[in-house]
Amino acid sequence: MLIDLHTHSRRSDGTDGPTELVENAARAGLDVVALTDHDAMTGWAEAQAAADRVGITLVKGLEISCRYRDKGVHLLGYEPDPTDPSLLGELDRVLRGRQDRLPKTIARLQDLGIAITEADVLAVSGDAAATGRPHVADALIVMGVVATRDEAFERYLMPGRPAYVDRYAADLEEMIRLLVDAGGRPVIAHPWTRQSRSVLTEDVVAGLAELGLVGLEVDHNDHDAGTRTRLREIARELDLVVTGSSDYHGTGKVGYDLGVNTTAPDQAVRLLEDRVTLNR
Repeated sequence: MLIDLHTHSRRSDGTDGPTELVENAARAGLDVVALTDHDAMTGWAEAQAAADRVGITLVKGLEISCRYRDKGVHLLGYEPDPTDPSLLGELDRVLRGRQDRLPKTIARLQDLGIAITEADVLAVSGDAAATGRPHVADALIVMGVVATRDEAFERYLMPGRPAYVDRYAADLEEMIRLLVDAGGRPVIAHPWTRQSRSVLTEDVVAGLAELGLVGLEVDHNDHDAGTRTRLREIARELDLVVTGSSDYHGTGKVGYDLGVNTTAPDQAVRLLEDRVTLNR
C-alpha cells in the first residue's frame, strides 16, 4: 500500500485542482493520498468525489502556518472537524494574514521597478482560499521577470529579500490544542528544514507531544539521510508516528513528485486510528 500524506492543490499554492490531484495520485500508483492545502479545507469535497470515482482513499488534512519562538513552523492536521468554530476562527486569522500582506508585497515590488499589480496576481491565484507568495511568484513568471518560483523567492520573496513582508501565523502550541480539541491529529511538517530546525529540539518536541502532537514528517525531500535517521530516533524515543510524503505542488515545486516519499501502512494506521479506513 502506497500512502502519501502531504499534497497541495490549487485551493492553496498547488497547480492541480483537487480533482486533478486525486486523479494524478491514482495514476502514480498511490492507494492513499492526503490533501493538505495551506490553512484551508475548501478542496475536501471535490477531492472526495474524485477519490470515490477513481477508487483511492482520501485523507482530509491541512498544513497550518504556525510560529514558535518567533520562527515559522508548519503543522499538518489530519481529519479535524471542519465545523469546529475555534479551529475555523484561527484559520480565518491566518488566511487574512496571507491576504492582507498582498498589497504590501506588490508595493515593494513596484518600488523595485517591477510593473506588477494585484490584478496580475489574482489572475493566476484562481480559486485559492488566500492569495500568497507563490501566486506572486507565478505572476512574476507570467510577466517574464523570473523563470521559476524558486527564482522569485530567492530574488524577492523569502525572508531577507527586498519584497518580503511578514504576516500573522498561529501559535504552534495553541494550534496543536485546537486541532486535538477538533478531533484532528497534529504532525509537524518537515520539522528540520527552514526556520523550524533552530527551535524544534528534542526537548521541545517532547513538550509538544505532551500537548497532543502525534507525529513527525521524517521522510521529506528537504531532509537528508542523516536528518531522517535522527528524526526517526526522536520519534521512536517519544513514541511518535513517523510519516513520509511528497509535499506535492504540481508544477509549482519541481522534484516533489507524488509518492516520492511515502508513509508505512502501520504508521498511517496509528496516525489515523478509526478516522479513515485504509483497506481499499
